[in-house]
Amino acid sequence: MFENLTAGPLPSLNALRAFEAMARTGRATLAAQELYVTHSAVSRQVKALEQTLGVRLFTGPKHRLELTAAGQALLPALTGAFDEIAAAVRRVRSDGEDLHLAVNASLSVKWLIPRLPAFAGAHPEVRLHLAELAPQATAHRGAQAVVRIVPAGRLAEPLVTGFMPNHIGPVLAPHLAERHAADPLLAPRLAAQSHPQGWAIWAAVAGVELPPAPERPFAHLHFAMDAALAGLGVAVMPWPLVADYIAAGRLAAPFGFRKAESAFAILAAPGAETRALTRFRNWLVAEGAKTPAPPGPG
Repeated sequence: MFENLTAGPLPSLNALRAFEAMARTGRATLAAQELYVTHSAVSRQVKALEQTLGVRLFTGPKHRLELTAAGQALLPALTGAFDEIAAAVRRVRSDGEDLHLAVNASLSVKWLIPRLPAFAGAHPEVRLHLAELAPQATAHRGAQAVVRIVPAGRLAEPLVTGFMPNHIGPVLAPHLAERHAADPLLAPRLAAQSHPQGWAIWAAVAGVELPPAPERPFAHLHFAMDAALAGLGVAVMPWPLVADYIAAGRLAAPFGFRKAESAFAILAAPGAETRALTRFRNWLVAEGAKTPAPPGPG
């Protein structure tokens, strides 16, 4: 019935989705999480797509894949097409009152979710759906917007709205700070694998050379933060995530906080604007403005 609609057979939709997700997130495992399949299924679909097209889409070792010229040409068209499909489905399903967001796990757990009752109370008509945003991703399939820390240079982009500046500093439990009063940086160093440059960035902005210290790795910032609360070591944290804990005396910040070249922001997907998204963005900006100024170095 449809054999004459195209000049040739289109590739499998599943294969195109697998490639787009893998190319956008940079890893088969992250694409698999987004698509709710196994990473081997993603890899098989991408290989099948390469065979159908007769070109390589990725090059390099598995742990550091890069797009070929063909992959770079294909990705933006697919991302735009899938975004438009997702936006159309949302409009038909919800008349604009469902709001789908993707948020970095640590920001969601330690800052956003504790504040969501206030948003729900002010906007009961908005049905909020939260998904986890991969650590380095700036988009998520099906999400109208993502919430994460971005480089300060991105704040000028039309779809990016900053809602809090970012200040970072080392934090540790008060009893551990007393034990290492001579130099808190000699305490075990808690490192978040989702933000591997955290310590190096703080050392650079603080003008500090980090002394040798045992390192304890954790998958996420909020894991490292909970480890700091438990007295396992010292962790570099963004001020908004720890402000309440420092005010309550559960964490100490012996070096204060330094302004980083980044900010907390909401990034809207192209064509995703709805009443619900506008209301959430305005609430987010107002909520971020309530964050007290961090203690400076001293």
